[in-house]
Amino acid sequence: MTPQRYTLTAALPYTNGPIHIGHLAGVYVPADIYARYLRLTGQDVAFICGSDEHGVAISIKAKKEGITPQEVVDKYHKMIKDSFAEFGISFDNYSRTSAKIHHDTASEFFKKLYDKGDFIEEVTEQLYDPEADQYLADRFVVGTCPKCGHDEAYGDQCENCGSSLNATDLIDPKSTISGAKPVLKETKHWFLPLDRYEDFLRDWILKSHKKDWKSNVYGQCKSWIDEGLRARAVTRDLDWGIPVPVPGGEGKVLYVWFDAPIGYISSTKEWAEREGKNWEDYWKKDDTKLVHFIGKDNIVFHCIIFPSMLKAEGSYILPENVPANEFLNLEGRKLSTSKNWAVWLHEYLEDFPGQQDVLRYALTANAPETKDNDFTWKDFQARNNNELVAIFGNFINRVVVLTDKYYNGLVPEAGELNEEDQKTLDELRAYPAVIASSLERYRFRESQNELMNVARLGNKYLADAEPWKTVKTDENRTKTVMNLALQIAASLAVLSEPFLPFTSAKLREMLNITAGPNAESTDTVAQLQWDDLSEQKPYVKAGHKIEKGTLLFSKIEDEQIEKQLEKLEKTKMENKEIPSPQPPKGEQNKSEKTPPSGGGGTPQKEIIQYEDFTKLDMRVGTILEAEKMPKADKLLVLKVDTGIDVRTIVSGLAEHYAPEDIVGKKVTVLVNLAPRKLRGTESEGMILMATTAEGKVIFLNPDVENVENGAGIS
Repeated sequence: MTPQRYTLTAALPYTNGPIHIGHLAGVYVPADIYARYLRLTGQDVAFICGSDEHGVAISIKAKKEGITPQEVVDKYHKMIKDSFAEFGISFDNYSRTSAKIHHDTASEFFKKLYDKGDFIEEVTEQLYDPEADQYLADRFVVGTCPKCGHDEAYGDQCENCGSSLNATDLIDPKSTISGAKPVLKETKHWFLPLDRYEDFLRDWILKSHKKDWKSNVYGQCKSWIDEGLRARAVTRDLDWGIPVPVPGGEGKVLYVWFDAPIGYISSTKEWAEREGKNWEDYWKKDDTKLVHFIGKDNIVFHCIIFPSMLKAEGSYILPENVPANEFLNLEGRKLSTSKNWAVWLHEYLEDFPGQQDVLRYALTANAPETKDNDFTWKDFQARNNNELVAIFGNFINRVVVLTDKYYNGLVPEAGELNEEDQKTLDELRAYPAVIASSLERYRFRESQNELMNVARLGNKYLADAEPWKTVKTDENRTKTVMNLALQIAASLAVLSEPFLPFTSAKLREMLNITAGPNAESTDTVAQLQWDDLSEQKPYVKAGHKIEKGTLLFSKIEDEQIEKQLEKLEKTKMENKEIPSPQPPKGEQNKSEKTPPSGGGGTPQKEIIQYEDFTKLDMRVGTILEAEKMPKADKLLVLKVDTGIDVRTIVSGLAEHYAPEDIVGKKVTVLVNLAPRKLRGTESEGMILMATTAEGKVIFLNPDVENVENGAGIS
């Protein structure tokens, strides 16, 4: 069978800081699992990535540190590339967007669209910092979000409600460079008219990929398309980036979100030139499958903007799938690079040497595939000690030790199989297809659990057969059991490679099985690959010599975990020491009461009169429907029966409750709150909630089981 050609891309990380577990869980671990699996099945794979070195975040970092942008990207490019390599992310090529091949590729791409007339050239007003004497890119502007009121929204996006913004939309904007209030100043830019591609996107995504794309990806794309697409600037007034390569582009660079995805193409070119391949086969042949691995914050760029760019250029294939993951939190809090609330990959590799697979396993077991998930150090420890050590490692250790003890490391000859042997063998041969089915649907958490079921199968088989007992009474039976146990071990050596590559390599070495498609065969065993596991023949033959056993995994002690928790606690304290922003003018002199020590309260608000309270109309209601608001991490759209009507209420509950968990819940509703539009949806009330001292958000539910909807609360 002719191998299928795949181009796999993983989101280009910004080189303004190191890699953390959120990046790994969201993008790089699932992408690597998929790439390794495809290679094991004989597919033609180009797994592509590189450093994104032209983002505004780079310029901000350079200004803060008093160094050049080039010095910033050189430092973090090396750190990121080295960390990925040590962690076992098996990129076929890891490039960088400062490379000449990328500058040339991005410039040629822009010029082709320019020559075809695919851009709109407009003179617009853009925010300008009069003190710094420069135009302000989106991320150099902060202000109040016009949609949710968050006072630290950026010029391109509000990270509180997820809304996509223009810098000129912000209320009370200010420059992050000087703190000055920006002014509007005319400037010329080129725009990609996304509205021209709306029909194409509607047909390609909403019709062709409704069933096979993940619901979070499809839903966000549908929301964007249904709201109507607008022209988007592809150039910026900056001095760091790829110069605009056409007349009139002096002093301007390509916008990073035009430049960055082209980095996948230039990185592929770099790889193909080194390997003697034709890069166009991986980007322009219809029989190539293009898959983008990204986090949910990059969905619009990879599903709307980049495909529109490719469509405009005209000669490229489009992505077959974009299996974006949600976000990973850390110990119940959102990951924050600015607040150092993260587990950094380079630090993990120092603190847990030789335990790359433990982190890979824990992140995959708790992968945020359909919703935001939480990483905790206690769960990390439990996954290792209770699963990797106690299940996988225990089985392999018993098999290898017993084989060495009973047969001097030689695989014994199997005798006649009984019913249980045959049942176990049939189940074992079915697992490659089961795991492959999950992987091909991008269900990495599910597929890894199936891998562990193979180890569980082995443990159960040994426990039931008890070869340590039969060795004294039935030599032939013991040989059969140990032969079959070694077949399970060999299967694990292959099946674990996508998930636990370092473990797989150690296990292959122990079993003396050649690793990888380019390895040399031994005298007794040909190289063992994925498809071999479904064949009706032994994976390791009788008489094959295995090596002495070593422990695949070691127990992680409480002291190691406490050290990590102490590090996070120190980060908490350091964040608390950062001075709070000054209250608005007119508020500085208001007295505040201090909440009791250890309490979860906030300072008391100003005194109101009884008449103010009587204006509140609070009633018992029932939530009839609940769904996540597209492009908003925190908001749920609820249909609530208030007893007087059924109304829509938008509530910030998405980080605390799944929609399906609150349908049917009795709630307290403030029904006479003035309607307010949130993300285009009119909210007609408010659900009353409380926050515990631990930060948990709970419903303020009176004892209302026997109270009808609409009953007043006073």
